[in-house]
Amino acid sequence: SPAARTEPPKSVSLPSSEQTLVAPAVVDTTVITPLPVDISVQPVGHTPTSAHVHDSWASTAQPGPDKATMLTSMATGTSLDGHEQAVALPPATASPPPGHRLSTVYERAAPPPPTPVALWSIDELDIPPPPAAAQPKTPAKPPVASHTTPRAVHPAARPVPKVPARPGLKWQPAMLAIALGAAVKVMLPLPPHLGPHASTLLGVFVTTVAGLVLEPLPVGAWSFCCLTALVASGGASFKVALSGITNDSIWLIVIAFFFAKSFEKTGLGERIANIFVAAVGQSTLGLAYGLAFAEALVAPALPSSTARAGGIFLPVIKFLSKSADSEPDFQRTKLGAFLVHCQCQASCQVAALFVTGAAQNILAMNIANQMGVVVPDVWVTWFVGAVVPAVVGLLMIPAMLFKLQPPDMKDTPGAPAIARIQLRQMGPPSRNEIITLLTLAVSVTIWVMGEQLKMPPVVGAMVGLASLLATGVLTWKDCLEYSTAWDTLLWFSVLMGMCGALAQDGLVAAFADYAKEILVSMSLDWKAAFAALHITYFSIHYIFASQVGHVGALYGAFLAMMLAAGVPSVLAAITLGYNANLFGSITHYASGPAAVYYSSGYQAMQEVLPFGALMGLRSLLTWGVVGMVWWKFLGWY
Repeated sequence: SPAARTEPPKSVSLPSSEQTLVAPAVVDTTVITPLPVDISVQPVGHTPTSAHVHDSWASTAQPGPDKATMLTSMATGTSLDGHEQAVALPPATASPPPGHRLSTVYERAAPPPPTPVALWSIDELDIPPPPAAAQPKTPAKPPVASHTTPRAVHPAARPVPKVPARPGLKWQPAMLAIALGAAVKVMLPLPPHLGPHASTLLGVFVTTVAGLVLEPLPVGAWSFCCLTALVASGGASFKVALSGITNDSIWLIVIAFFFAKSFEKTGLGERIANIFVAAVGQSTLGLAYGLAFAEALVAPALPSSTARAGGIFLPVIKFLSKSADSEPDFQRTKLGAFLVHCQCQASCQVAALFVTGAAQNILAMNIANQMGVVVPDVWVTWFVGAVVPAVVGLLMIPAMLFKLQPPDMKDTPGAPAIARIQLRQMGPPSRNEIITLLTLAVSVTIWVMGEQLKMPPVVGAMVGLASLLATGVLTWKDCLEYSTAWDTLLWFSVLMGMCGALAQDGLVAAFADYAKEILVSMSLDWKAAFAALHITYFSIHYIFASQVGHVGALYGAFLAMMLAAGVPSVLAAITLGYNANLFGSITHYASGPAAVYYSSGYQAMQEVLPFGALMGLRSLLTWGVVGMVWWKFLGWY
């Protein structure tokens, strides 16, 4: 270009159908400041698949010569408009033409080559010009560019193609899980009065739980293999091993998944999510607190924590996450993982807040009444004793998980305005949305008035699903294709059946007797015995897949031990009831809500157990320290 200019150079606009890789001519930078040029540099011998030309002077496009003249001009280096030259970068070299400097590396979203092509970072690298003889006089045919906007990619951030995992068993975790079960069967002494197959049953149960953690196979497949081993070894009969499949809590979980499907299919979940974001969506932490306290508001009227999780809050969380491009298999940690972890942990505090917050609470109070412990005005007494430690827990959980599982998206100041715009665009609710909402209202009514109507919660869920199928909101094909629901039905029922077999064979009672002997031998005062029994009652839930089953098997025994140790009767009865909710999130099979949230796909196994143990310890400390101070103030001891 000329040494001096009297006017800025004109820009070059290439036709979109055939853009090529171009470096700008050298200009007088005291007059014109060029912008970075997008250049893709590939190994010798490879032809670029696509490229994108940026106007080096960022001026508006000017009329240019036709495509043939333009390509010929770029190939020969002649002037395009009398002011500037554009020199094509030869495809067979990684060096720029004389006097040019490569500054930025970009990747194009063009059709992928048959084999991966490496990019080298040459950012801020001055490459000396090659010999003149190395410059070919005619470049190769310019590649056809994609119309997609280029995206800058750091070389370290380029996705590495994943090698598909070999299907079948992962031998190392499988052998470890089997070894743990075998060690328990051989080394753990059991009372002689237990049945001959008790040790086999316990060993297979330990192997099953270890496999759910180590994942040598998908959860459902591993559970089926362990079920087969249990029946084949004689540890339990087929009828006993699969007895959990008739448990109403499991079917409540499965039907809750279909409720969530109706929220997704009709758009009702998206509408509720937008309403929620419009109200409290300024930050991710605000969303977590809003969801937690929203569950506390509906819990008194909805006595099934599983129904709350699967029928209401998981669909809302899924739509909130998807609206932020956070899917279980794509950007899981952007939003979805944090909200699911928070709601799973908060659901335990909410369930403990009201005696009608979960089925196990009512069962615990019935057992206490049968044992002669009279709790005056149960609903009010329960709520007053739980309100302070539960609210403290609800305040702590999102803040702690914000540090443990920080979401990639933390602040969303524009989200409320966007949500309001989307609500206007959605218009009034559709027919299917209205039917879904009315169906949920009918199910909730049955859940609330279950005792008066003599209907268990699962009947309300069944009525709701039947209504959705009859009205065409859901089809049976929709249900059959929802593999997550059927997978959960299998593995959760297998665990439930094993836990029932453990209680039936006397293993659970044997563990309770062993704990009682230890406490008696230690001669503890009532406060120390109170703490030790609560820790034991909490920890033993690792071998349970049902809170109701845990309460039915152990609540009476532990209440009797507390009363024998001198613990005040009301304090012992109600706090054991509280405890039955706090361990509901220590594993992915600890409760119905835990299974629902884990099956959403937003929780990873390497997070569930550590977070469950840590947040469980937090619950014990909060309810044990703050709770004891509050209960002293209430005069419970």
